[in-house]
Amino acid sequence: MASIEEILKDKGVARPKIDKRFDNRKPDQMREVKMTRGFLKHAAGSCLIEMGETKVICAANIDEKVPPHLKNSGTGWITAEYSMLPASTKQRSVREASRGKLGGRTHEIQRLIGRALRAAVNLNILGERTIMIDCDVIQADGGTRTASITGAYVALYDAVSSMLKNRLIARNPILDQVAAISVGIVGENLFLDLNYEEDSNAEVDMNVVMTGKDHLIEVQCTAEGKPFSQDQLIKLVEIAQKGIHQLMKKQSDVLGLK
Repeated sequence: MASIEEILKDKGVARPKIDKRFDNRKPDQMREVKMTRGFLKHAAGSCLIEMGETKVICAANIDEKVPPHLKNSGTGWITAEYSMLPASTKQRSVREASRGKLGGRTHEIQRLIGRALRAAVNLNILGERTIMIDCDVIQADGGTRTASITGAYVALYDAVSSMLKNRLIARNPILDQVAAISVGIVGENLFLDLNYEEDSNAEVDMNVVMTGKDHLIEVQCTAEGKPFSQDQLIKLVEIAQKGIHQLMKKQSDVLGLK
């Protein structure tokens, strides 16, 4: 199969050479991050997360039942739904509900968010109830899935706090913090927190999900053009780790934690 470079060359189109970032950030510099806790009135926990021009509303609600495969098991569940509002992109996105089914990308992201949060929670402590996480992208400029995970943790934390306050559970089931960030190789440069323009021109695109103990939950990495080396893979994870530490500091600050 021909590489992207070969396809573009055959069509007379050259991949642009990237010498600096589109928004003039340093290679390992994140976009400005803002988290607004309790953004929604009726959710058990919610957070508006803004990473540059990407904005996602994350909400957590509690359902007093579990999926059929967990019925009578005594354990709980965390699951997620993800969507992009029609006006979140330059060209209006068609609502998937109007198509009658979810797209493959949406399914993938929903499962990623659910896996990321479940990895840091003791589900047995929840009892037979489900925490439903809703992540709605109101403006997209790259990194929507990683922003969703990072904001969803804040919403999850507040939902669990409400369960403790209302004595639905006896102790805190959250085992560790969770956050996620994108990294990539653009024009031979290793960049942290790619925006849309950078992601569109990336030779390598990676999403990294980690815990507060620096344990990896998930690494999604794809070479869009030429293959990349093991050394580059390790360096990308190291850059992602730096960004995730900063995101976790933001999470702790907004939650009022030390």
